[in-house]
Amino acid sequence: MNAVLGLDIGTTSTIGILVGLPGKILATASRPVTLASPQAGWAEEDPGEWWENVRAIVAELLAASGVAAGDIKAVGVTGMLPAVVLLDKGGAVLRPSIQQSDGRCGYEVEELRGEWDEADFLACAGNGINQQLVTAKLRWIERHEPAVFARIATVFGSYDYINYRLTGTRAVEQNWALEAGFVNVSTGLIDPQLVALAHIGPDIVPPKRASSEIMGHVDARGAAETGLAEGTPVVGGAADMIASALGAGVVDAGDVLLKFGGAVDILTATDRVQPDARLFLDYHLVPGLYMPNGCMSTGGSALNWFARQFAGGEEAAARSAGLSIHQHLDRLAATKPAGADGLTILPYLLGEKTPIHDPDARGVIEGLTLSHDIGHLWRALLESYAYAIRHHVEVLIDMGHAPRRFLVSDGGSQSTLWMQIVADVLNAPVQRLSGHPGSCIGAAWAAAIGVGLESDWRGVTRFVTFSDVLAPQAESAAVYERGYRRYRDLYRRLEPSWRQRP
Repeated sequence: MNAVLGLDIGTTSTIGILVGLPGKILATASRPVTLASPQAGWAEEDPGEWWENVRAIVAELLAASGVAAGDIKAVGVTGMLPAVVLLDKGGAVLRPSIQQSDGRCGYEVEELRGEWDEADFLACAGNGINQQLVTAKLRWIERHEPAVFARIATVFGSYDYINYRLTGTRAVEQNWALEAGFVNVSTGLIDPQLVALAHIGPDIVPPKRASSEIMGHVDARGAAETGLAEGTPVVGGAADMIASALGAGVVDAGDVLLKFGGAVDILTATDRVQPDARLFLDYHLVPGLYMPNGCMSTGGSALNWFARQFAGGEEAAARSAGLSIHQHLDRLAATKPAGADGLTILPYLLGEKTPIHDPDARGVIEGLTLSHDIGHLWRALLESYAYAIRHHVEVLIDMGHAPRRFLVSDGGSQSTLWMQIVADVLNAPVQRLSGHPGSCIGAAWAAAIGVGLESDWRGVTRFVTFSDVLAPQAESAAVYERGYRRYRDLYRRLEPSWRQRP
């Protein structure tokens, strides 16, 4: 048997999939991940937890499938982007990872804007000067943790770290390098001038690898710790949202994927490079294509936070109904009208990335009265992400893209209430996908392409089928048209006050 392994180092969970070629999912497994926010705007995780999850998942996949380790012909790893993982010379992790949603480096972002004209930087690096840049995060470490900064021998991302643990090879995947701010888009190469902006030496950023390029092979230590066969090829990997978009079949212009994971992503495909500071620019997994995209700082992570902090009193009712706490909250929210009886939420709990790029932004509940209950709050929170998606769609249209089909995937898309709200806010149908296992399928397919077991990038869509379509409801769409304007205006009114916080 020819099998390939896909691993997804996600914000809220680590997921693995074992695929039997040409088109059978043999087994899947997952483990939760702990996201820490020790200070306002911070988002950190433990890379050691990712690795322990990978070890457990590989063992579970092998046991569940009955596949021998030698039958796994390649491994592909995807993950959140661009997390910052730092190693010393001996390969030890120096501190918890700084996640892509982390908003601590506002001062460093402004510092960079004072050193390099933002339009020129955008033209060079393909992405704007914002809190997503690894350069800004490294400058923060230099300023606040100088002892850590002095010991940095390698900086790379979440899935680069897992690749390193598997193979012993230090490399960076192309999209991590691009979103980190280290690639010159005109040459496609890591640019020493861009690296120098981070105040690190040129050897601190490892060599860049394409997503389906073999970057190494499982070494003796990686084999002993995971149960994989020594010598198994490992490819460069993929950014999670790009891998998920490939799995959904987002290859043609006009197709848009809305990905509801720990964060909410919006992605479309194009064959032209068009940097825009409001969004991120990434390479598509299909060579020659690009993927303009937006990523919010939160999504499922904020829903999980809300449920933990405020829904404890509802857990017994959820259990008695045989529902998860999220399903129970959806049921409560479904009894409330569109617009949540005047509640508006800004979901900027970790600042916000696209399209406003404001690390100082904060979560807001506006219009709260004694007549509101937890169902209103949950509905308003779901509506806030739908409004944020609409903001992104308006940016895509302004850039000259023409969204014609909205596909929705990942865990949040299972909420019928949430997806109906999204359809109503966009005033457009949304197509749910059935059986989409998430980003790990794109990583597995990149591995199959990399070792020559497959040659058609579109072939990955055989694992995903279309489910139901949620059509917009005219009455709700009219309510949300007004609600969206309030949402946008609320940020504009509050933004100056955030700048004045100590």
